[in-house]
Amino acid sequence: MLEYLSVLVNNAPMAELRTREMVIVAQDPGVKRDGRILTAKVSVPWEILKKGPVGHRVSVVDYDASTQTMYSAAAPEDALPEDDAELLGDPRFHARNAYALVMRTLGRFEYALGRRVGWGFEAHQLKVIPHAFEDMNAFYSPETEALVFGYYRTDEGLAFTCLSHDIVVHETSHALLDGLRKRFTRPSSPDQAAFHEAFGDIVALLSVFSLGAVLRTLIEHRESEEGDDATPPGLIAAERVSTEALMGSVLFGLAEQMGTEAGSARSRALRRSVEIEPDARILGRLEFQEAHRRGEVLVAAVMRAFVAAWSFRLTSLGKVEDKYYDIGRVVEEGESIAEVLLTMAIRAIDYMPPIHIEFGDYLSALLTADSQIRASDHQYRLRDELIEWFAKYGIQPASTDDGGTWMPPPSPLDNQGVRFQGLQTDPIEMFRLLWANHRRLNLDPGAFTRVESVRPCVRISPEDGMPLRETVAECTQYVKLRARDLGKFGLVAPSGMPADQEVTLEGGSTLIFDEYGRLKYDIHNRLPSKRRDSDPVEAQERLQYLWEQGAFSAGSSFKARFSALHRRRSGLPAFDDHDEVW
Repeated sequence: MLEYLSVLVNNAPMAELRTREMVIVAQDPGVKRDGRILTAKVSVPWEILKKGPVGHRVSVVDYDASTQTMYSAAAPEDALPEDDAELLGDPRFHARNAYALVMRTLGRFEYALGRRVGWGFEAHQLKVIPHAFEDMNAFYSPETEALVFGYYRTDEGLAFTCLSHDIVVHETSHALLDGLRKRFTRPSSPDQAAFHEAFGDIVALLSVFSLGAVLRTLIEHRESEEGDDATPPGLIAAERVSTEALMGSVLFGLAEQMGTEAGSARSRALRRSVEIEPDARILGRLEFQEAHRRGEVLVAAVMRAFVAAWSFRLTSLGKVEDKYYDIGRVVEEGESIAEVLLTMAIRAIDYMPPIHIEFGDYLSALLTADSQIRASDHQYRLRDELIEWFAKYGIQPASTDDGGTWMPPPSPLDNQGVRFQGLQTDPIEMFRLLWANHRRLNLDPGAFTRVESVRPCVRISPEDGMPLRETVAECTQYVKLRARDLGKFGLVAPSGMPADQEVTLEGGSTLIFDEYGRLKYDIHNRLPSKRRDSDPVEAQERLQYLWEQGAFSAGSSFKARFSALHRRRSGLPAFDDHDEVW
């Protein structure tokens, strides 16, 4: 009998390993608790790891080009540093920290979108270089398929950008957004030029705030500085968690503590974003025509909505002695809201047009993405807060629906002869459907048309646990013509544009299908036309903007140079050979 039981145990299938716990620097070395750098344990998707660490999606290659040093590869089982000096001086811990944050971010995207997510290039593995060079910079490089992190010298020693939570997550978000929407880095409107940076900041900040350890440290730090000495342990005065107080303790507090050790440039950028005062006309001001500054407005609107929703939620908590809250519950509510809003922020990408985006498109996408999976918003009022705060910064939903969500198409599509199974995965089958319905979808039959992607996804409702199955398809169109022929599309050549100047007009649609292959949403910014449903004024303004920005000049690039972009944001001069061109 014992021999029989032994055979059963030894041959039983092992439980599937889904996650691995890894220790990271919770924010960056400037955020400390009890005098020690704040660290946290996080769960990352489990996989078989080689030294590096190297897995199936991320390959850490720790080569320093400045000193021509190849550091020894890190293994996940390496011992953790015992003190701060060892943590700052251990390149193997730096490598594990970067790997864990990249994988955690990838996991967050795949959870939110309900499918596997690729990088913005053909290879499966993203290279991560923790100590690439001595320079105050970090960037995503699609050309080398890598995230590149620099280090720099301060009065207190070397500072490593790979140890900053929000820098690593920000750069990972660039790589993932590039995979989801390749055309978001193409020349278009001022909003599209600003969106990549803004989205990276939003994901990074909400990722930080979804760690309760960081929130608690920031709140307790501000409470110890300003709080009443009579406040009992484990409690916080109610006035310390108002909207204004939370702004000071969490958003401003984080900017203050992101100090000299790592991320001082990011600290300045963060502080500049959250300090922007609401103004409905702000996007029309000259200062905010520049892409980086414009993106900070979007960050400010989202983060102020986060804090407002958090403050609203705290009103439902019972008070202690009518003047205190349990600080553990305060942190728990903030962490939960950050998780929900982070999921919304990522999932909204699926509900955006594939090209020519504006901030109003993102707001409608946020509202639609969330309403599809959370029918009721009464718990957090996040959708209401987003509408209110975006409006305070002059951003209205792109949709004219009362709730700001995208509206369903007016009529069903003709799917005769279309195979349902292929429609969920096959761009050719999807193109057949579009070809048969080009009039209903207002597609130009004379333009070059391409189905860029077909992505089936499954999202789980937190309300009833039921799956929401959708297919997301991207369709783009373009035509090439001479400036003299722009009148065919209801456009006028900008002043100074030669009549024989070659111009490319682009448009596109994101099509959302339900689990039965029925079209739910047609989210579009189409080619301009005199005859079809389009906005010639918007197209004319876009054409004028692109002409003024030199987008039609010989040798101009359609790809954002992320290295130069981040150097400019840090207040450093861009390298001549890395100029950003929009």
